[in-house]
Amino acid sequence: MQTSAGSRPLIRHDWMDAEIREIHDLPLPDLLFRAQQVHRRYHDPRKVQLCTLLSIKTAGCPEDCAYCPQSAHYITPVVPQGLLDVEQVLTAARQARDSGSTRFCMGAAWREAPDGRQFGQVLEMVTRVRELGMEACCTLGMLTREQAFRLAEAGLTAYNHNLDTGPDYYGEIITTRTYQDRLRTLQYVREAGITVCCGGILGMGESLQDRAALLRVLSSLDPHPESVPINALVRVKGTPLADRPPVDPIEMTRMIAAARIVLPKSRVRLSAGRTEMSAETQALCFIAGANSIFTGEKLLTTPNPGRDQDRSLLHKLGLSPLGLP
Repeated sequence: MQTSAGSRPLIRHDWMDAEIREIHDLPLPDLLFRAQQVHRRYHDPRKVQLCTLLSIKTAGCPEDCAYCPQSAHYITPVVPQGLLDVEQVLTAARQARDSGSTRFCMGAAWREAPDGRQFGQVLEMVTRVRELGMEACCTLGMLTREQAFRLAEAGLTAYNHNLDTGPDYYGEIITTRTYQDRLRTLQYVREAGITVCCGGILGMGESLQDRAALLRVLSSLDPHPESVPINALVRVKGTPLADRPPVDPIEMTRMIAAARIVLPKSRVRLSAGRTEMSAETQALCFIAGANSIFTGEKLLTTPNPGRDQDRSLLHKLGLSPLGLP
């Protein structure tokens, strides 16, 4: 385990909420300096992984996640769509690869992945995406242990299953499944040998303490999640959180930096909410240690900067896309 001179190990699974909060609350120049030191130890600071996320089954989800326009509990502008055909997904994956994405993520609005024909289609999607030379990620809701192993056999690179927030605030956002349900799926994914993509959302009314608690739970996972998406709430009409104020840019930067320090080897992904972020805010987040973004016009059902915008921003900052594995 690596250590810095005169300090505790950098890769830790025993962080305490108070320690993380102390880091998060450092004067911003000190926080960014420390995050940059960690970032440069483990990552090339000039490289950013480009990922593309496609909704392969949209809306009608029985969960009541207060942020989600795909929940059947709310009336939102999202139009339901059944599971896409394999060839439709492959067309989108090829376009993503040709635009520089190295990871193709497939999301389905299910509470739990169904067995049977539909799951078989997803397995075929995974195998075919891998044949394109890309990493393949899925987010399908809760999994059984058997489903996780079947996804691994199909070649799945990563499984996304976000914790969303700290354990104490979770019940204010979701009542249809527990925090432990989420952790159980992550356990099955890890047992199957699939890498873990797991993060959270800022701007749902959570406290700074809840944000620190989220990072503490993520850091307690052994190994740490390989990918950690940090999302800013996308406020969608019809959802209970539609009237929340936007996330403050400095708060977003602080969370990215704290995640980088607590989870040194993880790819920290600047995810949802980038359409409301200025180029300067995104630049601060990259300086703070973000080294992955979703690119493409949509993140499942919510707006996202176009590829040309992202290409222009990265060029301005002297950053370049991470190449295909």
